[in-house]
Amino acid sequence: MNALQVKKLCALSVLLLSVLGGAAANFAQTAPQARVLGSVRDDKLATLGGNIHPMARAANDRGALPATQPVTRMTLLLKRSVSQEIALQQLLSEQQDPKSANYHAWLSPQQFGEQFGPAEADIQTLKSWLSSQGFSNLQMNKGETLITFDGTAGQVRNAFHTDIHRLSVQGREHFGNMQEPQIPAALAPVIAGVAGLHNFHPKPLLRRFGKFQRNMKTGEITPLFTYTNVNGSTFFGVGPGDFAKIYNVPSTFDGTGVSIAVIGQSNINAQDVRDFRSIFGLPANDPQIILNGPDPGLVSDDEGESVLDVEWSGAVAPGAKIKLVISQTSMTDGISGVDASAMFAVDNNTAPIISESYGVCEPAIGTAGNQFYQSLWQQAAAQGITVVVSAGDNGSAGCDDSSHSSATGGIAVNAIASTPFDIAMGGTDFDQVGKETTFWDTCSGVPCSTIPPTSVKGYIPEMVWNDSCASSGLTGCNSVTSTSDSATVVAAGGGPSAVYSKPVWQSNAITGIPSDGKRDLPDVSIFSGDGLNNSFYIVCQSDQNIPGDTGCNLTKFVSSATGPLHDFQGVGGTSVAAPTFAGIMALINHKTGQRQGVAGFKLYQLAQGESFTKCNSSSGMSGSSSSSCIFNDVTLGNNSVPCAGASTNCSKTSMGGFGILASSGAPAFGANVGYDLASGLGSVNVNNLLNAWSAQVATATTVTASPSTIQAGASVTITAKVDSPSNSSQGPTGTVQFKNGSANLGAAVTCTPAGATNSAGASCMAQLTIALSALPPGFLAEPRPPGTPFVVVTVVAAMLAMLSFWLAARLSARRRRFAYAGAALALIAAALAGCGGSSGSGGGGGAGSRTIMAAYSGDNNYAASSGSTSITVH
Repeated sequence: MNALQVKKLCALSVLLLSVLGGAAANFAQTAPQARVLGSVRDDKLATLGGNIHPMARAANDRGALPATQPVTRMTLLLKRSVSQEIALQQLLSEQQDPKSANYHAWLSPQQFGEQFGPAEADIQTLKSWLSSQGFSNLQMNKGETLITFDGTAGQVRNAFHTDIHRLSVQGREHFGNMQEPQIPAALAPVIAGVAGLHNFHPKPLLRRFGKFQRNMKTGEITPLFTYTNVNGSTFFGVGPGDFAKIYNVPSTFDGTGVSIAVIGQSNINAQDVRDFRSIFGLPANDPQIILNGPDPGLVSDDEGESVLDVEWSGAVAPGAKIKLVISQTSMTDGISGVDASAMFAVDNNTAPIISESYGVCEPAIGTAGNQFYQSLWQQAAAQGITVVVSAGDNGSAGCDDSSHSSATGGIAVNAIASTPFDIAMGGTDFDQVGKETTFWDTCSGVPCSTIPPTSVKGYIPEMVWNDSCASSGLTGCNSVTSTSDSATVVAAGGGPSAVYSKPVWQSNAITGIPSDGKRDLPDVSIFSGDGLNNSFYIVCQSDQNIPGDTGCNLTKFVSSATGPLHDFQGVGGTSVAAPTFAGIMALINHKTGQRQGVAGFKLYQLAQGESFTKCNSSSGMSGSSSSSCIFNDVTLGNNSVPCAGASTNCSKTSMGGFGILASSGAPAFGANVGYDLASGLGSVNVNNLLNAWSAQVATATTVTASPSTIQAGASVTITAKVDSPSNSSQGPTGTVQFKNGSANLGAAVTCTPAGATNSAGASCMAQLTIALSALPPGFLAEPRPPGTPFVVVTVVAAMLAMLSFWLAARLSARRRRFAYAGAALALIAAALAGCGGSSGSGGGGGAGSRTIMAAYSGDNNYAASSGSTSITVH
């Protein structure tokens, strides 16, 4: 073997060492080690604390379930190792960092499981243990975070050492575990919890107009217009055209090519969607119904939620494909149908956007329940899915039912919306009472003889949506009785999480963000009024029409003994805020051509540049087409609700009567300038949001050296030019790091932008002048006696070759991959050949070739890239 061949093999050896080292490090991240190391014994147990439902108490107890009573769709939550959790958090951050090579590098569900799931041996141990306890229908999700299973009350008692009892709460039958579950201690390193040991399920959050306006009678309405009922009251229904005009939604993007997964547990009548789109002039676009198991059919209030979410996500993004994912729910299920639908949508990567309008409070579902949603939305984030969830319709009293006259559970938030991996949607109402004609065109006659395309004139100032007496402040509920219409727990959800710390993207640098260290809700808000201030959303749901009538036709009216009746539904609540914002996200995806993952990163980044004092919603101009505001800052109202005297967080500290939920002597929580716990960042000016939310433009970095051939010890000037096909007037910004191999050459150099022309893309330049003696020595420049074998490289190469075979065998056994074997063979060849040395001088001045690389860091608008050049040294 001649000297040139030896040099080539040696260079290959070094390259392979580098590749193998990086691959081995990556492998360590994707092939986790087994953590179940001891024998699985039932006499050595670990307790999973915080997993008894608040309603599982003696007052509601109706005795143990029979041992043979089925308990289905329970879920084992799997735990990541510490190193896996650190790696996942780093990945999620890098996926949102335009300067990172992992920017928008989304994972598939299978990749997520391979990198962040338990070792295969641990999975088999868990399945074997569940089977040994008699559980059946074991199903592991692709993300390897959940194992669902079925069993009986007796099997639960034996396996988890907790009794399952009947519980009667407000006349409804439930079941729940009465003691904290326990598991074999050997399994504790891989089990985070057990969800589904009770059936207190999430509830749909839609608000039907008639429910809270008990004295109102319905009347005729024309599309996108106003109507007057038989009592002389005028209402202003919001249709798709009105929404677009209020929130400045452009027609440039309509969501074409983007899918939205609506999470539900009831099927719908597809004709309702067709009628809705027809009467509002939207293009025909039937939703896709995805059944996760048996068809549940049309299920009471759940159908209304599904219809609302499908119609209004499609109203904002009429070109998007709406996919309704539904799962059947039974009273024996621990995990509800809507939760099963969410699991299906994430694990099958059904759509880049998920909309969910259900709620359950953090304290009610315990540690395992909160871990369930955290794990689910965390996987969604890694896959690039933007999850949008209603913050709730019970104000700051997240654990109290909105049908109650007062809260007793204190301040709490919706657990489905409170994770750091979703967008929590709050609600606003129009500040229009007494001045409706300022914002709406009027209509006389029933029906109106003329139907304009929209009835709203433009943006309407907003305030926090609150139907309760607490909306007027600390004394607002003092004289209210339990029979009053305003004695109701109905308002936009919001408050601090009791489970999660403040995520990195919810920056304290933004005006108004509380320094509470907590994940704060909501993030943004959208109109959610349910008729109290004379506006609501229009929805078509034919099986809720008046008896004897069919279809959904807003220009038709039917006479009855009580007056003219309509056949549409008036609804509100943050149930509508979630699907409408999901539609807005579809417009963003349409524009950028990319998934966005956790949208909070970008929303709060944009908020840092907002001048909230100039974007006050009450000015009436922040939402207009002439405004530069991205957010309409809501500064009026609060989301407090009435509370029973002496209850938790109640302003009235004595028994009897009503106070309101309060914090630090003020309503919990009030709107103010900037971010607040009642409306978040406010509502959005969609056109401005789209303009600000730009995708990164690809770049190409080219590197040149002057001169390219130099004498040892001389200096060279290296120039990097970052080009982009963009014709923007401002070129890329950011920095360029020059490198010789892995060694940095000086500090990063600012890339100076150059303006683009009509014929050339934007660009920037960076230069570095450096003496050759400052360059680190190359491998071939290391002096040694000619012909002497390079023992160190030979030994290391041989060791790494054997290691690579071992890694390949381990990897192929678990993941059916055959990696590194070819590299190992080449490495052995290089090792056996030995490495010849260079006769040139050592150090940076050695003769030969140097490869200099320039790596552009990227910025918010321009993607990172790199290039290289060679310098010949004589």
